[in-house]
Amino acid sequence: MIKRLLLLTAIACIGAIAAPCNAQGLYAPPSDELHPAPPSVPAYGVFCGDTLWFDTPEKYERMDRELMSFTYMHTTTTLMLKRSGRYFPMIEKALKAAGIPDDFKYLCVIESNLDPKAVSVSGAAGLWQFTKTTARDYGMMVNLEVDERFNDLKETEAACQYIKRAYAKFKNWYNVAASYNCGMGGVSSRIADQQQEAFEDLWLPEETTRYIYRILAAKMLFSNPKAFGYDIKEKYSYVEPLHTVTVSGSIESLVDFANQYSISYADLKRANLWLRDNKLLNKEQRTYIVVIPRTKPHTR
Repeated sequence: MIKRLLLLTAIACIGAIAAPCNAQGLYAPPSDELHPAPPSVPAYGVFCGDTLWFDTPEKYERMDRELMSFTYMHTTTTLMLKRSGRYFPMIEKALKAAGIPDDFKYLCVIESNLDPKAVSVSGAAGLWQFTKTTARDYGMMVNLEVDERFNDLKETEAACQYIKRAYAKFKNWYNVAASYNCGMGGVSSRIADQQQEAFEDLWLPEETTRYIYRILAAKMLFSNPKAFGYDIKEKYSYVEPLHTVTVSGSIESLVDFANQYSISYADLKRANLWLRDNKLLNKEQRTYIVVIPRTKPHTR
């Protein structure tokens, strides 16, 4: 009996290995290869119209590393590609309205993997990973009841403010992106100390240097997923809310509020991640827009 079970288990394992890799959205090449190799390092990358050449062994290896990373972190890469259908339209619209190059949407990819619930070990949160202090500096409310870093549009608009302020300072899109990782002061001090201004000529923290190459690799990924081995048939779409409610006063119970609009408390919280408590006393008397979501089942 034991031998038979072992044989059946072995057969099942072999079948799993031989099965197509479409379950994760992986592109199945017309060969016996389980997963294709990462794309080759191109001669250069372009970010916001500015070119970065991969013309030294160090630059080549850095870019190669990021291309391999996106190729082989299968679940995360697949989720990012799928989530782009939900979040990129809103981000692209906000960037365009602010006069910011579209390529900055890839910072959001690097920051949070397009996960609006993301929280880093340092406490940064949301799609754009603002810290509490920086969020407050850019006009977002962060307290026990409300954390607007989890309001996708609010945080995106705050990120646009930061990017515009940084560009006014540096006049260089690569340095603006680098400053999003290590701060405007961090980039400014290194420019002054090292007497260099171009990103590729600055000795920056390792995380910051890698950050730029990850952005360039992300742009390649979203421009041509199949080159990385991904064939995504379905992207998550944005679902328009049933309607919104403007609130300037207090809500003693969000459970009662949800019942008033014939939705569950769970659905209310999912649609308004910035509501962090089970009430909204709103002592500051600020005005908030509460989303009342559609709750119909997902259809293909």
